[in-house]
This record gives sequence, C-alpha cells and structure tokens, in this order.
Amino acid sequence: MSEARLLRVENLLLHFRTTQGIVQAVDRVNLDLDYTEAIVIVGESGCGKTSLAKAILRLLPRNVAAYSGSVYLDGTDVMTMGDEEFRREVRWVQMSLVPQAAMNALNPVLRVGDQVAEPMMVHGAVKKDKALAQARIMFQRVGVPVGFLNRYAFELSGGMRQRVAIAMALTTVPGLVILDEPTSALDVLTQANIFNLLKRIKKDLEISFILITHDIATSSELADRVAVMYAGQIVEVSDAARFFTAPLHPYSQKLMASVPRLRGDKEPEFITGQPPSLINLRPGCRFAPRCPQRFEQCDQDPPVVGANRRQVKCWLYA
Repeated sequence: MSEARLLRVENLLLHFRTTQGIVQAVDRVNLDLDYTEAIVIVGESGCGKTSLAKAILRLLPRNVAAYSGSVYLDGTDVMTMGDEEFRREVRWVQMSLVPQAAMNALNPVLRVGDQVAEPMMVHGAVKKDKALAQARIMFQRVGVPVGFLNRYAFELSGGMRQRVAIAMALTTVPGLVILDEPTSALDVLTQANIFNLLKRIKKDLEISFILITHDIATSSELADRVAVMYAGQIVEVSDAARFFTAPLHPYSQKLMASVPRLRGDKEPEFITGQPPSLINLRPGCRFAPRCPQRFEQCDQDPPVVGANRRQVKCWLYA
C-alpha cells in the first residue's frame, strides 16, 4: 500500500453532555484509510461506532461537551475548517453518509428522484434538469428502476429505499462514503444483494468505504481491514484475512466466537457481563471486567502495539 492515505484520524474525541454526566462516546480514536479501501468498524451497540461517524462528518448534536483531534482528508486537516467551509467543500462533496434506517433518512413528502438530485444542485451548482438526468444514471447504477424517480419513499421496499440512500450518497462521487448499518432490518437475500452492489461500486467508482456494523459475518464480504471498537476506543485494527481467522484482542476473539458457523458442531459463545457505562469509565482496560484473560496489569493504561498496520490495545501483546 502507498504511504499516502485518503483519511487519517488522530486523537479524535467526542463527548456529550447529559443529565447523568459526560458520555465519552469517542475517546481519542486513531484510524487511517487508504484510497479505494474498505474498513469495517465492528462492536456491540452503544460502543461509539455511530458517534465516530458523526465526529468525522461533523454531524454534531447540541449537547457536545468536548470535540477535538485531527481528521486529515487527502492531507488536509478538515477540523481546522469553519462550519460553513466544511459544509461547502467537504460534507457530501469529498465524503458522504449512508445513514442507518433509510426510511428515516428520506423525506416522506419529496420524490426520491428530487432527493438524489439535491446534493448535485446544492454542492455542484447543477441545474435541476441535469441533476435529475444524473440521478437517473445513478438509479441505474444502484439497481433502482428509473421509473421510481417520481415515487415517494413509503412506496418503496426496504431494499429499494436503501439503494436510493446509497445513490444519494454517491451522486456527487465523493472519495469516501461512510455506511452506518446499511443492511439493518433487511432480509438475508437483500443484504447479500446490497453488499454485492457495494463491492461493484467500490471497484467501478474507486471509492473508499467505512462500514459501521455489528454484523460480523456480513461485513466480511466488503472488508479489506477491520477495526474493533469497545467503550469509545479502537481496541484492534487488522487486515481482514488475519482478523477473521485469528483475532488478537480478547474482546475480538469473543466477538468472533459468537458468530454462528455453517460448518462444525461448535456452539456460539457469549460475552459475560455488560458493556461499561460511557459516563463512569474505570481506569485501565475497559474490557477487563469481562475478560477471561484478565491479570493485575490490566488495571493500568493498556498500550497500543502495532506492526504492519495491525494494532491491539491489550497488555497481552505489550
């Protein structure tokens, strides 16, 4: 791989203010992404995966308590940009989002063709007729019948709505697309079709993906690398081939052991205990209370050890 990176995230931090206290949703995360690469971020619900996507795209709620770090996109730290400059030059131009639950992302009173055309009109200063013509081409690329341009979101199936959401994210041809649970609530066959579509788009348009999911089995279809997130931190980063066969972090090993297998008699395992509260986090390793390999040093700050871009945040590998 080349030394140049499409995306490099350094010490990214995003905390929220709540009535119960400060939620440390993203806690000094480091991550990088190559051109035309797909990295999958996996982890339990509530570990901060979606918050990480919002931090990268700067889609922030009003109750932000702390937001800092660096996000280098094509070598430029976009965190130094003002909000208007970021909206005009980065969001939906250089990187875009396919949100979870396409029905919630699509406006129910606007035709889906108009919604796919809108990013081109807003960011590309393209007139409506030309934008709709481009939307027609994008519909064909993602496998949506052109006649659906004039339909509303509630008239489409879940799979078709998801394809429309993907078309909307791709319409300005950004270099990076973040996909937040793009196949949640879809049947297995539709999930397979969506992932085949994403693989084809990645190759044809030379786009990089960040896929956020808790579905480890399905994510293997698209992944070049895997990042495991736990309690607001990245605890392991590995190339996909080695991760799916031999994960290193005890949490990663438990995640892989929980996936049902088509072959073999081994029963899926489960992780004992509960994920920690992101408000009251213990010192040391955050997975230690649930870890079967815990020892005394786990109460200290665990290191990050890396070689060939494989990293693991665990004292077992110090």
